[in-house]
Amino acid sequence: MSMSYRRIVAKFGTGLLTSGTDHLDLQVMSSLVEQIARLHSQGKEIVIISSGAIASGRQKLKKVPERKNTPFKQVLASVGQSHLMYTYEQLFSQYDVTVAQALLTKRDLCDRSGYLNARNTLLALIELGIICIVNENDVVAVDEIEELKFGDNDNLSAMVANLVDADLLAMLTDIGGLYTADPHYNPEAQLIRRVDKIDAEIKRMACDTASRQGTGGMTTKVEAARLATCSGVNVIIADGREPDILVKISQGEDMGTLFPAQANKMESRKRWMLSGLASKGKIMVDKGAVSALKERNKSLLPAGVIKAEGKFRRGDIVDILDDKGKRIGCGIANYSSSDLASIVGKHSNKIASLLGYDYGDEVIHRNNMAIG
Repeated sequence: MSMSYRRIVAKFGTGLLTSGTDHLDLQVMSSLVEQIARLHSQGKEIVIISSGAIASGRQKLKKVPERKNTPFKQVLASVGQSHLMYTYEQLFSQYDVTVAQALLTKRDLCDRSGYLNARNTLLALIELGIICIVNENDVVAVDEIEELKFGDNDNLSAMVANLVDADLLAMLTDIGGLYTADPHYNPEAQLIRRVDKIDAEIKRMACDTASRQGTGGMTTKVEAARLATCSGVNVIIADGREPDILVKISQGEDMGTLFPAQANKMESRKRWMLSGLASKGKIMVDKGAVSALKERNKSLLPAGVIKAEGKFRRGDIVDILDDKGKRIGCGIANYSSSDLASIVGKHSNKIASLLGYDYGDEVIHRNNMAIG
């Protein structure tokens, strides 16, 4: 089944960006940027997850003796991140494409309001046609605190794909995909074209398929594929050095290893929101708001809110009720219940003066809502 993808999260591993050396490979990066610029000009929406900050820092600090400890790695990341971004900025400027940077830690995305902030920012950048380059914030995410680290950006890429409702997560590495054994050592190794179920056998093969550089390896890629496919995202692991790889993948050509989505994207988001288990409060809206939400796919503004019930915080899931108390859907609240009490029925341009701050015009943005 061939399909083309519109919103793509493209993850570039360290081994790919450095070609297995200790510095960035500009030829590889130029080729990837050229492909993304081409897709961008066709109206495709791309978010990049880029490793390579530590390798980039190593390049800048050649004369400083290497130390093996975590703080030194964080120094390398800190020096390297700006160099990495500068490189992307230079390469994309040739195509007149604006880039943005987002540094995330797992803690940001586990926190409700951090999740909402990251989602709203990334979706706003996508809407403006800006290519966001995301990396783990290695300066603050410490190796020792294992559970707060993503691990070579593989898990981060799955979380971001879920965050922006991507159609596809393309994990580009220095190997052609998932093999039955390590192709570097075993000439009999076969590329697996499609994985419908990630079982013990697939995990064993992932352990046997090594990528030469970076901390990820195939095991974390398969784990990331499991996370992403569960939230309705298709995943492809492929060799980023292959000519026009991203263009071919985006058109649905059969490249690398495909892990098809295990759930419909909208359904998985709706199921999560409509489960009701997560709902922390209720917002009652007037007739005008009901028709704007149901018929015109609009966001919910404070002017259409009659009242809020229950105690909830920014980033919590709330039920949306019509003026008769019938539930019409739910969404992620941009404002807490106490904030909402001050702005109910008011025009959005009054929010900042009433609260002293402002998280946007919407009580619930249409991107963060499930109606029905």
